[in-house]
Amino acid sequence: MITKTNKIYIAGHKGMVGSAIWRALADQGYVNLIGFNSRELDLRDQGAVEAFFEAEKPDMVIDAAARVGGILANNDYPYQFLMENLLIQNNLIDGAHRHGTEKFIFLGSSCIYPKMAPQPLQEDSLLTGPLEPTNEWYAIAKITGVKACQAIRKQFGKDFVSLMPTNLYGSHDNFDLNTSHVLPAMIRKFHEAKVNDHSPVTLWGSGTPMREFLHVEDLAEAVVFAVENRLPEHLYNVGTGEDLSIKALALLIQSKVGHQGEILWDSSKPDGTPRKLMDVTKMKEAGWKASISLEEGIASTYDWFLHNIENIKEVKL
Repeated sequence: MITKTNKIYIAGHKGMVGSAIWRALADQGYVNLIGFNSRELDLRDQGAVEAFFEAEKPDMVIDAAARVGGILANNDYPYQFLMENLLIQNNLIDGAHRHGTEKFIFLGSSCIYPKMAPQPLQEDSLLTGPLEPTNEWYAIAKITGVKACQAIRKQFGKDFVSLMPTNLYGSHDNFDLNTSHVLPAMIRKFHEAKVNDHSPVTLWGSGTPMREFLHVEDLAEAVVFAVENRLPEHLYNVGTGEDLSIKALALLIQSKVGHQGEILWDSSKPDGTPRKLMDVTKMKEAGWKASISLEEGIASTYDWFLHNIENIKEVKL
């Protein structure tokens, strides 16, 4: 049983997901949270991670650290997306297990499921078919993490659980047009076009794929729920259970940003998976569901973007 004074290590605590989890736990009164940036602790370095576990001995680990990006980044840097994620999660999972950490929350992505899996995506669709080629490198790494946590749970009875969120967005997101996901990229594109006399905005693909989006603060609340409860199974989808087309998303963001120009669709660019809707029945039955609407979430994310636009850096690869 994790108490408010147990030592909880949040890997990736400076990122969008990790910082939201930190804030959510702190708001609930957890007083022994620890985190290190990549300069202080390189999670790809097995020796450094081993030394960390020797010194800190956390009671719980939340793995929100990963090499992430959209279709373009996954396509251009397949080796980094595969190998760096394997190194990060293997070092954390194995280090936590060997040093007596009893509770571990592993965060992944809906891209672990087969490209043509039945919709909505259920947890038992894992490993039943080929992955989406544009992000298979990241997906394979995350599948390995899920199975490692399942193996520890099965063999040693530890509370190692995997949460698979759908597409995330929110404050502290990545707005770099070369590496960001679709929603923050659209916010930036529409904003820049608005301040450039409402110039046309060109978006990738046909606009027909269906996507589901979860505000990062909702994910953080799901993690708090998993901290405070021993979930009976090893893998849970985390999402809203609702989706919309990319074209509908574009129109919604365009409206929230106030862009009045034309939207152009570049159908020579890949669409990615036709649909990715999560079946969130298991989390609902466990006692948790999302609460932030997409309209509310986009509005608050654009507001955060406007207040932090001078500090948004381009990501170097």
